[in-house]
Amino acid sequence: MIIVHHLNNSRSQRVLWLLEELKLPYEIKRYKRDPKTIRAPKSLRNVHPLGKSPVITDGDITVAESAVIIDYLVRTYAKETFSPDESSAEFRDYQYWMHFSEGSLMPPLLMRMLFEKLKTSPMPFFIKPVAKMIADKVLTTFVNPEITLNMGFVDQYLASHTWFAGDELSGADFQMSFPLEASVAAGAISRNKYPNIHAYVQRFQERGAYLNALEKGGDYDYGPKK
Repeated sequence: MIIVHHLNNSRSQRVLWLLEELKLPYEIKRYKRDPKTIRAPKSLRNVHPLGKSPVITDGDITVAESAVIIDYLVRTYAKETFSPDESSAEFRDYQYWMHFSEGSLMPPLLMRMLFEKLKTSPMPFFIKPVAKMIADKVLTTFVNPEITLNMGFVDQYLASHTWFAGDELSGADFQMSFPLEASVAAGAISRNKYPNIHAYVQRFQERGAYLNALEKGGDYDYGPKK
């Protein structure tokens, strides 16, 4: 039995979605973030030394990191369904987007979240103007331009592609889903400027398996607005 060590409002939601698409039996073991630090509880370190989510166990096999989990599940249970032929151009796209998600897209998104939080964090009054000035400088000169570049690239690609690796849903779509739907839900990317990303997010969020995963996963701030 596959066990998903699931943290609320985290990347593990896309693993639940994949498992629902695969129609595989699985069990969810739930963990809650610390409300003050937003960090995962230390109990997750009993599953994996880094104590981060997602992590799955499949019998005596433990797999961590979203891309590795998705690749493991696809190769083990659905290689002919959610992975293009390895000799095809679609497979090269598949590999690219699997790595682009966390390698290029997520870092500036996380940096923006951290620097925006810094501007409103409690600190001595005489330090606050300096901290805000530094945060704004980093955001305007590096972080925001990088996000604009990345999102523009993704939106342009989706203008001519229904899914990220060919005409059918693949592991790359599960991997790309989190940063895109989180950005849409946060209002960080407008529909007018990035219509194809918005259409893509709406497309996968309407799938029955996605909605089943959402119901089973619990708290998730980045799903479709009710």
